[in-house]
Amino acid sequence: MQVIGLCRFSYPAIGGFQVEHATIEDRRRYLYASKRLEERFRLFETITLPGLKAQTDDLFNFVVVVGDCLPKSASDRLIDLTSGIKQVQIVARPSGEHRNVMKALLNQARTDPARPCLQFRLDDDDGVAIDFVERLRAAAVDCRGLISANPTVAIDFTHGYIAEVRAGEINAMPVHRSLVTAGLGMYVGGGCDLTIMNFAHQRMGRFMPVVSYPDGPMWVRTLNGFNDSPKARKGKLTLERLTREQDQLFSERFAITADDIRQSYSAA
Repeated sequence: MQVIGLCRFSYPAIGGFQVEHATIEDRRRYLYASKRLEERFRLFETITLPGLKAQTDDLFNFVVVVGDCLPKSASDRLIDLTSGIKQVQIVARPSGEHRNVMKALLNQARTDPARPCLQFRLDDDDGVAIDFVERLRAAAVDCRGLISANPTVAIDFTHGYIAEVRAGEINAMPVHRSLVTAGLGMYVGGGCDLTIMNFAHQRMGRFMPVVSYPDGPMWVRTLNGFNDSPKARKGKLTLERLTREQDQLFSERFAITADDIRQSYSAA
């Protein structure tokens, strides 16, 4: 079964952001501001890409969506960062209505729309466990009865970490939360053109069955200076520096290492 991931990297969509802008030009200026782009690249390099590179099941496609107006220096840097990851396809699109653009890209990525697929979405500052794709496939087997009776089924990994990278160090806390974007996947039946981008992630349970897995940690969601969600920016979570055991867990589960983060941020 084909597995397709989607990531929006500073794509200047019409809609799709909780941070409002009066015009698309204002949105581009905000997204492409040097301070913001630098933070996104550091997080994408040290949090998002490591787990994707290390997937135990490497048979998946990962579409990275950028604006066709992304500055050349940023475009070149993104190509360099992802050049060794065979699953990544960078797709440039003009600004358009957020959900329509993303839905079209997911459906275009399907090699055979008549066959079922699994989909997930990932923000450019979040990460997934190295067995995320493997677990999605296993969940589809677990849910054979559900998927035979429903065109779509959500797969929700509820255990993860909220984290913050500060001064080259990781501060984090473990959490159990339902329908977090980084922990979600979706089964889509053959011949069905619905996508994971048809639905607001926190409302998916209104439209399809949701199967939850509360076991091992499956995702890392970062808090940073440019989170789109006001709740994320203004939250009062108490994040603490990783213990030695947690540091090892981050390395083993997410391929995220303190040494790589320190090296990346010291070069900033």
